[in-house]
Amino acid sequence: MRIGIGIDVHPFAEGRKLVIGGVYIPEHNGLDGHSDADVLLHAISDALLGAAALGDIGLHFPNTNQEFKDIDSMILLKQVRKLLEKHGYETVNVDAMLLLEAPKIATYITGMRKNIAHCLGIEIGAVSVKATTNEKLGYIGREEGAAAHAVCIIRQT
Repeated sequence: MRIGIGIDVHPFAEGRKLVIGGVYIPEHNGLDGHSDADVLLHAISDALLGAAALGDIGLHFPNTNQEFKDIDSMILLKQVRKLLEKHGYETVNVDAMLLLEAPKIATYITGMRKNIAHCLGIEIGAVSVKATTNEKLGYIGREEGAAAHAVCIIRQT
């Protein structure tokens, strides 16, 4: 068994669609980034790559490569799964925390969990997604951006 941790941060930007956990959340500015800026899936990808000592998403999917411009981060998470499998690992579980003041995402969490489980080939019961505000403190509290933290356990197959 191996444990990994991932953290990601993106600022909000006008004219972008908000996608978190592979779920489109309407009526709110999206996150800025080279890909779709899915802060949750990026943190999970980094946790998984870190657990396997395979670097981070910037190493495998650099923002200097136009192939990854505006790419759906679910595609990236599926590629992370393939990398893990190539190195003899599988995901046991994922626990993730979103930090954002708005929008409220409680109604979207089940969809996020389903997407993550599908990408990783695990049961939805092995995926936890939670959210909290920053109590109006800092860049998150001022609604300038969002962050996500994730931990995971992987095991050799």
